[in-house]
This record gives sequence, structure tokens and C-alpha cells, in this order.
Amino acid sequence: MISLYASVILAASLTTSPDIVLADESSAIVRDMKALELFLQDKDDHKTFCPKIKWEQPKIAVYKKKLVSQLPKDCKKNK
Repeated sequence: MISLYASVILAASLTTSPDIVLADESSAIVRDMKALELFLQDKDDHKTFCPKIKWEQPKIAVYKKKLVSQLPKDCKKNK
């Protein structure tokens, strides 16, 4: 539990301290995380909303380039 608090405090201090510059890699990591989130969401949404539509999910590299859902146009989310 203490290590969790320490991590939160460290993260907060790194993002709010004006004299600390985060590496450019952090933006690449954020982009990769968003791409992975989209990839997994598309996989789940396809099963949930349009399993009868034949669709081969693109590789994660496609998501990293575009950062948008790659579901077929005919697959509509019913949210």
C-alpha cells in the first residue's frame, strides 16, 4: 500500500515539476497505449455488436499509425 502512495506522489511530482523534462519516449508510450486500447476495444466491439460481419482485425501497427477504430463501416455500436 505504501508503494502505491509513493508511486502516485512520484508521478505527481514528475508531471508538475517545472524543471523536469520528460523524455520524448513518453509521447510514444502514450500513443502505443492508445493504440492498444483501440485494438482491444475493436476486438471486443466486433464480438458484441457485429459478430456476423466477416472482419480480419488489422495488426497493431495500423492502430499505432491512425489511432482510430478499424471496425467495418457496417458495424455500428449500439451505445
